[in-house]
Amino acid sequence: MPRRYCAVLWFCLLVLCGPAAARDTGTDPALTIDRFIQHYVVETDGSYRLDVDLARTIVQQRALRSHGQYAISYNRTLDEVLALDAYTQKPDGRRVPVQPGQVQDQQEAAAAPGDAPMFQDTRLKVVVFPEAAVGDQLVLRYTLRRKTALFPGHFEDLSSAPFYTSRNTLLVYDMPASMPLHADAVGFVPVPASDGNPPGRRRYQWRYVNGDNERLEAGSVSYLDYGKRLAVSTFADYAAFARAFRAGSAGRAQPSPAIVALARRLTAGLPDARARALALSDWVRHNIRYVGVYVGAGGVVAHPAASVLENRYGDCKDHAALLEALLAAAGIDSTGALVNSGSAYRLPDTPTLGVFNHMITWVPSLGLYLDPTAEAVGAGYLPAGILGKPVLLLKTGSFAMTPILQPERNRSTSWFDIRRDGRSSFKLSKTAVGAIAEPYRTALRDARQAEREAFAQRMLQGLGRKSRGVFDAAPDEGFSTGIGDGDEVRLSFSGTSDGFLDLPGPSAVATSYDFWGGLAEAVSSLNQESERRQDFVCPALDHEDETAFRFPKGVRILALPKAVKLMDGGLYYRASYARRGKEVVVKRRLTFRHGSATCTPADYRAMQPALERIGRDLRSQIVVSGG
Repeated sequence: MPRRYCAVLWFCLLVLCGPAAARDTGTDPALTIDRFIQHYVVETDGSYRLDVDLARTIVQQRALRSHGQYAISYNRTLDEVLALDAYTQKPDGRRVPVQPGQVQDQQEAAAAPGDAPMFQDTRLKVVVFPEAAVGDQLVLRYTLRRKTALFPGHFEDLSSAPFYTSRNTLLVYDMPASMPLHADAVGFVPVPASDGNPPGRRRYQWRYVNGDNERLEAGSVSYLDYGKRLAVSTFADYAAFARAFRAGSAGRAQPSPAIVALARRLTAGLPDARARALALSDWVRHNIRYVGVYVGAGGVVAHPAASVLENRYGDCKDHAALLEALLAAAGIDSTGALVNSGSAYRLPDTPTLGVFNHMITWVPSLGLYLDPTAEAVGAGYLPAGILGKPVLLLKTGSFAMTPILQPERNRSTSWFDIRRDGRSSFKLSKTAVGAIAEPYRTALRDARQAEREAFAQRMLQGLGRKSRGVFDAAPDEGFSTGIGDGDEVRLSFSGTSDGFLDLPGPSAVATSYDFWGGLAEAVSSLNQESERRQDFVCPALDHEDETAFRFPKGVRILALPKAVKLMDGGLYYRASYARRGKEVVVKRRLTFRHGSATCTPADYRAMQPALERIGRDLRSQIVVSGG
């Protein structure tokens, strides 16, 4: 899919561009939208003319950086910009028109996953407003013509609230009477057409209800899940949308002789259908590069599977088409499945492409989802951002849900051998099992030496005044696989630290040292807000940490923290402190399970007592003296 659909949704970027005001609101006072009128005139084949009338006032200096220019996005194959008029309106009445040289046409910046290459027809007309200053009104009017619809005979659009004061935002859709427009409106109210409907036409209008938005909370679900939005579509339901999407790529997943031969070679000798499906998905994700080719309607139409195999690149639709063809050659039925890979967990009642930005593969006979573009996630697992999401199955037009959780465990051990001068030698080890194993392996494999050294320095922070350490050298770059086929990864880090403990004391040593995504980091990620008004992402957790200290002779261990065991708000936590001579061993276990991939504000309030108690334990110390 194109940048608009395979990257973060463009309107979500807009709502993030301004910082929150002093009170708890997401409305940015740096800019005022005086007028935004968006008028579509749609034809029966789905083509349209779009007229936009936009006027914005710069209220604060910082708004000039983001809003002193405006970018009109268009597809050079499907669209043409027919007219453009823009000027800067000064408070004294002077009008400074935008000259032709102040409108620059440029390629839209690529935003494919992992900075992958992208070839697309999407262009930007960037309008730079002259002499723009605080207090000026920036006015832009333009007309865009969509010559060929992405979905022939259909139209859809998705808008969300501006995170600025809006004095007049009106969205108009002039439709053929034969194409009824369905809508899902929150924070937008219908407005009757004052001049009625022309013969054979029907005009639909919605006005945005101005008012503050909630500040976007850390880790919250997409604004589309709960905020002000308007989704309009000529599709009566999602089944009709799936049929139109499927029609665009009809026949593209047919196995060619080369695909059949490859499928036979890759699955030869494998014991069952699941093993064959995993092998084929793994081959696609390892051997087909992610390259977005969005020419014409390429944003919604997959390339033929045979050409994807020959070129060895493609976007998410192309990966899915090739995998579907390979699976078919192996006698396994599958279908593409549309999903949101960002933070949206709900779909509007009205079908629209705007919430679907990714395609994966569903194998119904195995109850198995596969993501052949997920280079850093092993076959049989899904990226965390896809868990607990509704998916639209293209072959049937029906809905399904991805798993809420998948097998994964995180185990960390830390060993500190403290000397009489307060120095310590240490070894930190981690074992990642299940879905999280491959991301760790990929991160280390792909990291340059300078990045590894920078990571090592971050690891050393907090261990002492002067610390040195390295990843342990091993044939497999400091980590090795264990159970299953790549389902476990182990890595370790060792070194020495000066001033780890102030002796002769009395002194205290922390009992928790987070090691790259450890237990303390998991607790922190759950507890990022003092209170919540929005649903938030709350993934399942399974962490176990063991930290051991060996103190030198002459050091007396004066006090250990008390053991903790609690189960509350879906959290299970236990911590124990055992002394064996001059050694102290701290063991902690944290698990979190929830009935969905997201939690509510009520869930968050229920978690707080447990999170506060866990936080206190993680900050606890062992008190010693002597040395």
